[in-house]
Amino acid sequence: MSALVAIVGRPNVGKSTLFNRLVGRKIALVDDTPGVTRDRREAEGRIGDLRFRILDTAGYEDRFDGSLEDRMRQGTELAIREADVILFMIDARAGVTPLDERFAQVLRKSGKEVHLIANKAEGKAADAGLMEAYSLGFGEPVPLSAEHGLGLADLHAIIGEAVDAKTPPPTLDDEMPDVDIELPPDDGTIEDGPPLRWNPKRYLNVAIVGRPNAGKSTLINTMVGEERLLTGPEAGITRDSIMVPWEWEGRTINLVDTAGIRRKARVEGKLEKLSVGDSLRSIQYAEIVVLLLDATIPFEKQDLALADLVHREGRAMVIALNKWDLIEDKQATLVKLREECERLLPQLRGVPLVTISGLQGRNIDRLMGAIFKIEQAWNTHLSTAKLNRWLYAVIEKHPPPAVSGRRIKMRYMTQAKMRPPSFIIFGSRADAVPASYQRYLINSMRETFDMPGTPIRLWLRSGKNPYADKD
Repeated sequence: MSALVAIVGRPNVGKSTLFNRLVGRKIALVDDTPGVTRDRREAEGRIGDLRFRILDTAGYEDRFDGSLEDRMRQGTELAIREADVILFMIDARAGVTPLDERFAQVLRKSGKEVHLIANKAEGKAADAGLMEAYSLGFGEPVPLSAEHGLGLADLHAIIGEAVDAKTPPPTLDDEMPDVDIELPPDDGTIEDGPPLRWNPKRYLNVAIVGRPNAGKSTLINTMVGEERLLTGPEAGITRDSIMVPWEWEGRTINLVDTAGIRRKARVEGKLEKLSVGDSLRSIQYAEIVVLLLDATIPFEKQDLALADLVHREGRAMVIALNKWDLIEDKQATLVKLREECERLLPQLRGVPLVTISGLQGRNIDRLMGAIFKIEQAWNTHLSTAKLNRWLYAVIEKHPPPAVSGRRIKMRYMTQAKMRPPSFIIFGSRADAVPASYQRYLINSMRETFDMPGTPIRLWLRSGKNPYADKD
């Protein structure tokens, strides 16, 4: 297991900037507003050839009153207990503040290896702060500029010692030379069944999205069995999209908690726009999206807009009705909500609808069962022969309508790709096929090949008329 390095400090000293620098991607939100980061975020960091785990934390607040800042402080202290190396960051230009001094006392009591990092050390304005930093009792501070990448060589030496301590001595097998083995090429073509390149045991990226205060963070905490994410009655606690790895039935599930997405007209301020943009990117990078609805106020306009967005992005989706423990007449309510779902989301006919309670942990197994089933449908691969037998059958049952007195002929069908399942039908006058007939084909395909709720892409192509350019 690689070394875990935690970046800690008071708000707005540049922890997330350094985290992004070490990860090599801008995955943590960065803004001049203090307290942007609220949840712990873990990723793989690197400096040159050095690899390690890096942990970004919320800015330390000296609060013990049960408030949001108090819960953020508890999350930071938990990160300190888990880490192998602590990078205690201060702002060299601002100098040592009273909050820095109080946090230094907490770190000394932890008994962990602490290294003092003086960020924003570029230029002469930081000289006074570098001298003040000695008063914290952690020895010589490491001057750094996270924004400009200065001082990373010193970090390499610090983290390298921790990595070496965590690396087991090489065994005989490790010293054996590599042997090249030629494997037959995988073209992904199987007559019936999924292509070989899809491995149902590989990790799965699952994004949890929804309106603010729908219970996304609470659900993930219940699933992983620990208070990994900040929760509370305040709406909009989550700002960053946080990935939490989790094992379910021997498979790694990367659960991605996202910020609540409000209607565009209600999004205020630069920071909320950044949070919403981060959530939308999480949908693009996910494989399965769980749309979490509040069962007491389901299918609001924003819920429908999110469902349509997921469909347009081509992601498989499961709708989870959270807070089901608050519903009294459960059976009648469920029947009503299923009817509303079919009526309001016709483009996702048959989408899985699961009732859960994130707070009490009810029906987590049903939710995961629905996720695995929709994942399998999302990875559907159908042979060309099977597709054309189906095409001829549906055309015979319900032929395409004639347009302007001329018939539309569909001659051949093949699958272009998976994830989502995408198909091409070749024929005549493809641009004249009505949208209603295309919906008929897609819905029939869902029923025949057991792909309920799966986004399906269908393209119609016409052959070129050889006489079109002749006089």
